[in-house]
Amino acid sequence: MLIMIANVLDADNLQSLRDNLGKTRYVDGRRTAGREARPVKRNEQVDRADPLLANMQDLVIDRLLANPLFRMATRPHVVRPPLFSRYEPGMAYGSHVDDAIMGGMRTDVSVTIFLSEPDTYEGGELVIESAAGEQDVKLAAGDAVVYPTTALHRVAPVVSGERLAAVTWVRSLIRDADARELLFDLETARHALFDRLGKTSELDLLAKTQSNLLRRWAED
Repeated sequence: MLIMIANVLDADNLQSLRDNLGKTRYVDGRRTAGREARPVKRNEQVDRADPLLANMQDLVIDRLLANPLFRMATRPHVVRPPLFSRYEPGMAYGSHVDDAIMGGMRTDVSVTIFLSEPDTYEGGELVIESAAGEQDVKLAAGDAVVYPTTALHRVAPVVSGERLAAVTWVRSLIRDADARELLFDLETARHALFDRLGKTSELDLLAKTQSNLLRRWAED
């Protein structure tokens, strides 16, 4: 399930992050890549030792967890501290799959938050592969895309400008991607029915079903 989430970060959040990103030290992004991804990764990332990093990470995690659509789509148990990446002309990240285990944590959902406006750089699309084909994603600054960590994906070469993004991973309470999608669809339907009809006995039955499925599938 691939979900676009608008306005995870507002204008003040973006300005704060951009100001800090202009002051941070960047290092070769291959430092955080796995063995097979390292040869195709050409970007820069904020140094993990940079004193500004922790506050930026906290801001992104706080805004994600405050977003109802993010919570519905991912059922987060743990959100990893984000990485902040920079792509300049000629940089790209070839096809790869994210590590299944990061810092001792299983990763179920990948998240990319775009920090640069799409008209300020050429190229740099996030390309997510699936059995149905490829989907190019290039969103407004502050918007996020969530997608299964099991998916092959890549960042297309940046032709001009600068692409800034925050990337993080979620360990979900619901390990199975199909189960997460079913719960997402049920909750979406519940909200729509409540807005249209108010509280009804049929809605109560849907709520009971969703809660019991969540109880059956959740791993804490």
